[in-house]
Amino acid sequence: MGDANLFSDTFTLTSINAQKYDRVARLAAHTENGDTSLTLDVNTELFPCTIGDRLQILLASTLSLDGSKDDGKGWRDVGRGEASVADEYDYVCHGKIYRFEEGDDENIKVFVSFGGLLLYMEGPYKNLTPLRIDYVYLCMKK
Repeated sequence: MGDANLFSDTFTLTSINAQKYDRVARLAAHTENGDTSLTLDVNTELFPCTIGDRLQILLASTLSLDGSKDDGKGWRDVGRGEASVADEYDYVCHGKIYRFEEGDDENIKVFVSFGGLLLYMEGPYKNLTPLRIDYVYLCMKK
């Protein structure tokens, strides 16, 4: 079992770029203390946003409430018919962490793909090091 929550924080939305695709926008946001920033592609039909919105972001290794692994289940089967972490959020994706880059002495960069929708995060090692796994769930709400 153990703690499945790898990263959790509140971000303030600073910009939205919806020029390239009809239903997808690239969001830019930063934490309230400014130490972590993110750029995230979001389906705006499912999760409409405006600049200034406060977004609660959770990155987790599983959606099970008890923190148990999703072994033996496909990601589409997780949470069907049973309570899960996803019930508490408005927008949930499953993706692959595909790259890390070392930043300066205190920062690290993390890149995640959610089936073509991308997430880029930059922040302190102590906050983003738990993301050194293969797959992750993104849970987001306003």
